[in-house]
Amino acid sequence: MNKVFLVGNLTRDPELSTVGANSTSVCRFGIAVNRRMSGGNQETDFYNISVWRALGENCAKFIKKGSKVAICGDIQIRNYEDKEGNKRTSVEVTATDVEFLDRKGDNPSSSYDQTNNVEVKPVSDDSLPF
Repeated sequence: MNKVFLVGNLTRDPELSTVGANSTSVCRFGIAVNRRMSGGNQETDFYNISVWRALGENCAKFIKKGSKVAICGDIQIRNYEDKEGNKRTSVEVTATDVEFLDRKGDNPSSSYDQTNNVEVKPVSDDSLPF
């Protein structure tokens, strides 16, 4: 079984595009997720997310950089060679469900800057929906 659940904040605004002959909508964005380490320390992991069709269109409309979301989906790993012939691996989460966790009327302020120096607010167990 390939299933992942992530709760985090968007690192960039969603990008909506269409692909294929049927012009299927796909929305892509990144999220930052805090991970607890031993000794009470935290590290932040970054995930690329893709959301298809109507759910992706809703993501493009209702969330933005800094928004808190819960993602349910599956992990896809692709291996490829870059222009120099080096082997690379790409990891992406294809979301099957996205929950918008900001309260209605909240205007999430962006704590991210253009140079990718990221300040991520901790996610507490109290804020998790499960």
